[in-house]
Amino acid sequence: MKVIEVRNLRKQYPNQLAVEDVSFEVAEGEIFGILGPNGAGKTTTVECVAGLRVPDGGTVRVAGLDPQLNRGELRHVLGMQLQSAALPEKIKVWEAMDLYASFYPDPADWSELLERVGLGGKRDTAFKKLSGGQRQRLSVALALVGRPRVAVLDELTTGLDPQARRDTWELVEQVRDSGVTIVLVTHFMEEAERLCDRLALIDAGKVAATDTPAGLIAQVGEEQRLRFRPSAPVDDAVLRALPEVREVTRSGDQLVVSGTGNLAPAVTLALARQGVVPGDLRIEQATLDDAFLALTGRKLA
Repeated sequence: MKVIEVRNLRKQYPNQLAVEDVSFEVAEGEIFGILGPNGAGKTTTVECVAGLRVPDGGTVRVAGLDPQLNRGELRHVLGMQLQSAALPEKIKVWEAMDLYASFYPDPADWSELLERVGLGGKRDTAFKKLSGGQRQRLSVALALVGRPRVAVLDELTTGLDPQARRDTWELVEQVRDSGVTIVLVTHFMEEAERLCDRLALIDAGKVAATDTPAGLIAQVGEEQRLRFRPSAPVDDAVLRALPEVREVTRSGDQLVVSGTGNLAPAVTLALARQGVVPGDLRIEQATLDDAFLALTGRKLA
């Protein structure tokens, strides 16, 4: 069942066309990722979905509601964690939760919600004393206090250290497992690949592709890369002559061999015939980063 439908969304600012033509659907119960570089139009897109901005073209429906015409009803369907959201420094965690709960006729039990997000022991802590990861967990709790069917999480882990980022990923998965559909805005490849059931790649205000992470990677093909340090000089032509090899490049004292099929056995056998041992050999498969490059023509910084 489709819970979000976006068709030909367009948003123009005075000096910038932020969203030119964006279309996608989100199914109930999935984690749907919106992946792209800073300035691609991701936040503008979800702000239009949440009714925080008025589109200049196209249609948006959330659980059948128009975000502009049905704002009151939408508040009970969709919760949002904004990228730039901040609370007063002196407000305590419990005060923030109690305040947000007062906005809804049938809010969740916020004490239980704090326990769920791992902040039960921080209820009397002021916002300014929370770590970055704890602030993000509070943002998620605030987005969920109205019992929404859909939660929009915008750049949830930006600025977090690796451990806090992984802890937050586990929280997102727990939220989805509780029955909430999640729209996750991110520019982190690893995050998108780990969490998302499906992804829309957005670049320069347009959707370049929509698919599962594996499906997007498959569009790149079955290319592999071998990285190694040869124990003796190697003539690149020997490797390029192999049918499995597409390209041979050098990176410092490393050789990088790209190709398909049984690339690793073919290369190691050819090296053995030359009396060369491939030291520190690594085999790399195509990644989401490769897919983004292939579909948009540039790397995701």
